[in-house]
Amino acid sequence: MDIDWGWIGEHTDSLGEHAVLHLRLALLPVLFGLLISLPLGVACRRWGWLYPPALTLANIMYAIPSLALFMLFIDYTGLNPSTVMIPLTLYSLSVLVPNVVDGLASVSEPVRQAATAMGFGPLRRLLQVELPIAVPIVIAGTRVAAVSSISLVAVGQLIGQGGLGADIIRGYQLQFQTQIVAATALIILLALATDAILVLVQRVLTPWARARGASA
Repeated sequence: MDIDWGWIGEHTDSLGEHAVLHLRLALLPVLFGLLISLPLGVACRRWGWLYPPALTLANIMYAIPSLALFMLFIDYTGLNPSTVMIPLTLYSLSVLVPNVVDGLASVSEPVRQAATAMGFGPLRRLLQVELPIAVPIVIAGTRVAAVSSISLVAVGQLIGQGGLGADIIRGYQLQFQTQIVAATALIILLALATDAILVLVQRVLTPWARARGASA
């Protein structure tokens, strides 16, 4: 397969613009998913009966094909970015909610008791003890959700909102492999870069893990 490097050089600006749009469409839903999953996960941990129906609903939403869900939202949100971002937010919940719950469950009871003995109230204990300990598991789920979202955004081009998916569709229409390969490679690079940044964020938020690794 021959790659037209000259075409890539001439279209760097448009590919860059599409990549930025692609990231916005992909990562905002993950952020919204986190904002929903954190309090929902805390609630599921606090009231165990809430977790099974919440997880079942999230999994049902994830089982719906992305294009079908995009088409479903067109009647309510029209042909605009929210038609892609709302379904992607719902998809992220199936990964993020269980990871938040599992992360909070990883906090041992002696640690909770020690925090309470030190005068920590429920909210302070949650913010300063339980959530920091849960960070590695929550970040692991966020990495999966982010990479999945970056991949699924391209499908949104079938309703006119797909970032780099526009180049894939256009290349297919013109039978121009260079445009398809360039867009696909950029999507892979975006996923890898996002995953690496989230690993760095985890390292910043868990300095004790670095210290433990250095002393080992």
